[in-house]
Amino acid sequence: MRPSGRAPDQMRAITMEAGFTRHAEGSCLVSFGETRVLCTASVETNLPPWLRGKGKGWVTAEYGMLPRATHTRGRREAASGKQSGRTQEIQRLIGRSLRAVVDLEALGERQITLDCDVIQADGGTRTASISGAWVALRLAVDGLIEKQLLAADPIRDKVAAVSCGIHDGTPVLDLDYVEDSSAGSDGNFVLTGRGQIVEAQVSAEGDVFDEEGLLRLLRLARIGCGEIFAAQDRATGR
Repeated sequence: MRPSGRAPDQMRAITMEAGFTRHAEGSCLVSFGETRVLCTASVETNLPPWLRGKGKGWVTAEYGMLPRATHTRGRREAASGKQSGRTQEIQRLIGRSLRAVVDLEALGERQITLDCDVIQADGGTRTASISGAWVALRLAVDGLIEKQLLAADPIRDKVAAVSCGIHDGTPVLDLDYVEDSSAGSDGNFVLTGRGQIVEAQVSAEGDVFDEEGLLRLLRLARIGCGEIFAAQDRATGR
């Protein structure tokens, strides 16, 4: 039995509240159990210098945690004048995951920035960020299409992410903080709606695993992402 009482292949409750903020071109408050992340999409005409004049756009992401997103207050990274290595790693992962399903040429010469701010953390903040950011991106692009600013839809597929790990010798889906902090092995899987793998990050945290263990985690990830895709469809009305 898992500490939460969930079955090994059971996700936490997923909610996605689209249009959560007023000003952003796209926004979503995503919850995986007690983990909550506010994702907003901002459309800008400014591009990185190395992309200007090349006839295509860019999708990027920024990630951060509010000081009391965790059990004890964390210092704001702005106060130290630099981002932690963890923050940089996560926001690069979010950006890569979203760009994997976007035709940057069809996006035109514009940049969409996804801001993912963790309000409350209970494990899986990066996977919740990716899953919610796709909803915010979808809404922002829908707005561009409605305004006839895009000739074609640049989003080719959905993308979602979920954590999986081996806890007390059992492969489990969607780790919360208690499981994540004591798992023998854990990882994050990013999948597209067509079932393709964007990224798989799995590492031993005390217990090594074999090929079958890795495949079992991937199978669990497919189950979890299927539920996330359904939640994304409900949030975007598709």
